[in-house]
Amino acid sequence: MIRSEILKEIAPILRDELVVCNIGIPSQELHAIDDQPSNFYMLGTMGLASSIGFGLALAQDKNVISIDGDGSVLTNLGTLPTIGNNAVPNYTLLIIDNGSYGSTGDQPTYAGQGTDLAAVASACGCDNVVECQAEETGDVLKAALASDKMTIIVCKCESGNAKMPVITMDPVVIRDRFMTEVAK
Repeated sequence: MIRSEILKEIAPILRDELVVCNIGIPSQELHAIDDQPSNFYMLGTMGLASSIGFGLALAQDKNVISIDGDGSVLTNLGTLPTIGNNAVPNYTLLIIDNGSYGSTGDQPTYAGQGTDLAAVASACGCDNVVECQAEETGDVLKAALASDKMTIIVCKCESGNAKMPVITMDPVVIRDRFMTEVAK
């Protein structure tokens, strides 16, 4: 399975949650698969979906899911100790680890060459880290949301991108409709 197939599978699970989605093609895929006002599509700032999602989880009680890629997490490893040492039960970080920088041409990441992101997250103090295969992601995500524990999910999948249109929605509109969902 590639990332877009995982997103299709988990889209129904995400509908009632606040979602912060990684930049580039992952946001385009989620937007095309199941656009929701509760989805915040990152159009810039590589590596910050986990930081933004975690800050949002700290600031309010609704469930927050950050969908990030292995390449983006590797560009901002400093967020993992922050998350691990300030755990909140309403936060889930879903790292879709395809071993490549999917939005920039599928160049290999260090996760694709041997860096174990689940072990890194555990070493950073994250107590509830689950590694799964792509096909297991829906069940693992449901269990994480039901657990009332902060969870880091490292989902291993194949590299590849679905052809999706760019997001033409103005960033201000994305922000404003997301903020409305947060305030509900």
